[in-house]
Amino acid sequence: MQKKKGINEDMLNEIMKNVHLDYIVNRDVAGWDKLNDWNDVLSGGEKQRIAMARLIYHRPTYAILDECTSAVSIDVEGILYSYMKQ
Repeated sequence: MQKKKGINEDMLNEIMKNVHLDYIVNRDVAGWDKLNDWNDVLSGGEKQRIAMARLIYHRPTYAILDECTSAVSIDVEGILYSYMKQ
């Protein structure tokens, strides 16, 4: 699907960087090809930032966010909201 949208790995890396999760892709040599049960690997805040990354990827016209950053640190929360306003 990402090829149809014109999305490449550089763009995905930029999205992950914007939500402060670029270290997850670089955590393993396999990079984007790593398979894992992410429910067991990611913290609550990381899961919420993945949800924000998905929002950035899909670029909806509107999004209703309820408690979407409750497990994210205040400094990263501010960065996320600032980015989303752009």
